[in-house]
Amino acid sequence: MTNQTGRHVTITAIAREAGVSVSTVSKVLNGRADVAEGTRSRVEELLAKHAYPRARRRGSDPAGLIDIVFDELDSPWAVEIIRGAEEVAHAAGTGTVVSAIHARSEPARQWLDNLERRRSEGVVLVVDELTAAQRARLQALDVPCIVIDPRGEPDPQVPSIGAANWAGGQAATRHLIELGHRRIAIISGPAGMLCSRARLDGYRGALEGAGLPADPALVRHGDFHHESGYLQAARLLELPDPPTAIFAGSDQQAFGACEAARERGLRIPQDLSIVGFDDLPVARWFSPPLTTVRQPLAEMGSLATRLLFRLSRGETLETHHVELATELVIRESTAPPPAPARP
Repeated sequence: MTNQTGRHVTITAIAREAGVSVSTVSKVLNGRADVAEGTRSRVEELLAKHAYPRARRRGSDPAGLIDIVFDELDSPWAVEIIRGAEEVAHAAGTGTVVSAIHARSEPARQWLDNLERRRSEGVVLVVDELTAAQRARLQALDVPCIVIDPRGEPDPQVPSIGAANWAGGQAATRHLIELGHRRIAIISGPAGMLCSRARLDGYRGALEGAGLPADPALVRHGDFHHESGYLQAARLLELPDPPTAIFAGSDQQAFGACEAARERGLRIPQDLSIVGFDDLPVARWFSPPLTTVRQPLAEMGSLATRLLFRLSRGETLETHHVELATELVIRESTAPPPAPARP
């Protein structure tokens, strides 16, 4: 938004000119009653002077735009979340704006500036971390937000949606145990991410339940991308006593692990079984079709958008964290381990 000189005027600039806080300007914009009349009049004059666009009042039907903000977009994982969010938004007559913040050279705060200009209905955040400063500015702008798959423990002040990662890790590992595997490796995601830790804990829990030792040499960490799955699988397969099965913490890592196995002349699943996590659309068309844990990515995007609309209408959510179920999808990349070679 610009004033008569063509210069963009932000809510922060208006607050500075009025000598009040950003949250006070936000209260005036949203018709809140807890603002002194003199202050309200001064802010209203400046809003009119700069032709600042007025947001629709809370409680009306969803309209306008919602923002979907990712750290990065170079993953089919992100596409599935966007697909689910856009289906719900489109049905409500609401547009979506998709942004990636960490892949750009400009400061990450730019997405907040753009959000303010657009007067967005709310934000679906799929980022590693929502900083205290970002959260404070969203609150000052009176813009609701939902976090999908938070990196750490869910912030009790910000609604979030996740998946049953522990149960998924346990199901994947138990499937391999039931096939007869005893040397089962895991290529987890980043060690600091909550979902990675939960999948790893599920893996360990399944081994413990079957009375199998958890060999530290069989535990590796990647970054959820194809190359890390390839590199870590290559290292696992070079061990003196290599695994007969690998549970990869993402489908992309599983695809990389398959490539590492093929380069060494191993057949999947005859010589090595591999399980992924996510159930991306390409998993069923992979060769061989990938056994994987279905993470309801599109449903996470859909639910996040529906909850965002509820917050935008001023409703109170029953819970601040929702965890959707995962499901093991058995295809052709897993089989019993090869029979031991005869002496």
